[in-house]
Amino acid sequence: MNLSTFEQSLQDEAPPSGLTPELMALWWDAKGHWDRAHQIVQDLASPEAAWIHALLHREEGDQRNADYWYRRAARQRPSTALHQEWQDIAGTLLDSLTRPDA
Repeated sequence: MNLSTFEQSLQDEAPPSGLTPELMALWWDAKGHWDRAHQIVQDLASPEAAWIHALLHREEGDQRNADYWYRRAARQRPSTALHQEWQDIAGTLLDSLTRPDA
């Protein structure tokens, strides 16, 4: 699955099968279900989950909490638009699924 296919799946009622929890959280976030997305990532320990967690708190306007999660993800808060960051995260996660060494 690539980013375009992933974004097209947002027209569906349910997420595609086989998504990682991190991608599932991004899918629900894009569908407007912030709480569901947050519930998925809040207990995950991966740097990718922390990055998504940061995005979610950035979306809600809690920059201090977002910055905490960016540090946990070893990233800095970007100056890009929220949707661009969402695409960056999704693209990175989808690329990691298709790499032979993943």
